[in-house]
Amino acid sequence: MRKYTIVLSKRAKKILDTLSDHIVEPIHNAIIALEEAPRPVGCKKLKNRDAYRIRIGDYRIIYEIIDNELIINIVTVGHRKDIYRN
Repeated sequence: MRKYTIVLSKRAKKILDTLSDHIVEPIHNAIIALEEAPRPVGCKKLKNRDAYRIRIGDYRIIYEIIDNELIINIVTVGHRKDIYRN
């Protein structure tokens, strides 16, 4: 099976650095799991952009998949009440 490379945006890194460890751990595990399965059960394609989201409790991970280069770009991470605001 092909393995994807995870790329975190500066925005995603900054947000992850501000969250507490008990919140970051499941998010980190979900990001690592995307290497093997970039479209896991429960992921949703976003309507307004070429990206996907997965749910981790009250948090969401927004990411883009570049299949021809085997790259997953983590765009942002955030609480469900704030994640879709620009």
